[in-house]
Amino acid sequence: MDLDDLDLALLRLLLEEPRAGYREYARVLGVARGTVQARIARLERRGAITGYAAHVSPAALGYTVQAFVHLHLAQGRLDDVTERLGRLPEVLEAHSTTGEGDLLCRIAALDNGHLEQIVQALLALPGVVRTRTEVALRGRVPYRVLPLLQQVKPTS
Repeated sequence: MDLDDLDLALLRLLLEEPRAGYREYARVLGVARGTVQARIARLERRGAITGYAAHVSPAALGYTVQAFVHLHLAQGRLDDVTERLGRLPEVLEAHSTTGEGDLLCRIAALDNGHLEQIVQALLALPGVVRTRTEVALRGRVPYRVLPLLQQVKPTS
């Protein structure tokens, strides 16, 4: 995707100050508010900006255990299992993978007993052959994109 200096500066501001607003972004960047609005709309259309949301801690909601569950699937069941995973609120995200397992799921659970119930529910899904679970002891590096953005060179 082609990103010029203004696109990169705007993306950086959105990541660093997500609640600042168009007027403040325009002031910092030295451009018109309409330019900021048009650029953001274009970045959204092109898929560079995928959404806006507050980051809520699962632990603040009582989900103090996080785990990564590898799912091994029967041949041809990836789409079906993925669709069913989307219905389970404790599945925070799921990624198809290479290597051991077909899907890697990030799970939030209230406690270890609840995690066991979730894993049993995953095993009961049609198409899931077996699972392997790893409990996260503590998050060390949170999800972040800003360091990647800082490495990108403008195309224009």
